[in-house]
Amino acid sequence: MIDREGLAGFLRVRRESLQPEDVGMPRGARRRTSGLRREEVAVLCHMSTDYYSRLERARGPQPSEQMIASIAQGLHLSLDERDHLFRLAGHRPPARRPGGEHISPGMLRIFDRLGDTPAEIVTELGQTLRQNPLGAALVGDLSRVTGPARSIGYRWFTDPSARRLHPPEDHQFFSRMYTAGLRGVLTLRGPDSEAAHLAELLTSQSEEFRLLWQEHEVGIKPREVKRYEHPTVGLLELTCQILLDPEQAHMLLVYTAAPGSESYERLQLLAVIGAALAP
Repeated sequence: MIDREGLAGFLRVRRESLQPEDVGMPRGARRRTSGLRREEVAVLCHMSTDYYSRLERARGPQPSEQMIASIAQGLHLSLDERDHLFRLAGHRPPARRPGGEHISPGMLRIFDRLGDTPAEIVTELGQTLRQNPLGAALVGDLSRVTGPARSIGYRWFTDPSARRLHPPEDHQFFSRMYTAGLRGVLTLRGPDSEAAHLAELLTSQSEEFRLLWQEHEVGIKPREVKRYEHPTVGLLELTCQILLDPEQAHMLLVYTAAPGSESYERLQLLAVIGAALAP
């Protein structure tokens, strides 16, 4: 059963412990609240202010598991805090497994401070969990992608538009890299894993994948410099730095251009244009 008073108290304490700069929000000139405002938390959790406020007042219907997961991520909860929140709301906590949806607070704090360069958080299967606006402007808004297509490797072999952002001479390398990467994750996670399911789907849908899968290649690492053929600003050569969360198997990818280079100038232009012209 839902513990309404416990849930309300926990949410209130967690909200008041966070500052706007902790979650990538501007502080503003006038601020009386010691922590985040309820409306700010509602934005972070993708819900209405009225709905969130009722939870803090121990009112309203029992929140769904999806809603609780969104609140846990919006409040930058740890896995232990997330599980506690699920129990207060009367739900069984999600199973803990590498590649899950919940991003660690530490990784989110770093991500929230990356406003001037493309950045995204992805799973070990290349599923984008978070993008900043410049990341969406670079590769497109991936937040609405669902099902197997959430994996960049799956899109690479099944959706021709996934290849338009890269020069044709790089395509063969990406095909080999995504195939080898999927094989590595499948070996690590086992025959009942999501990686195994993706491999089955791709084997049935892509002749190119089937041929590469038979090569049994592993260990093909991403190139440090990636090339993007952006439809608005042109060719971008970007260095990709990776921060790994080994517990969740999440990666924070940060893309930068060498100062003074043509790619640097084009990236600055893309920042000005904004996510409205994302491919």
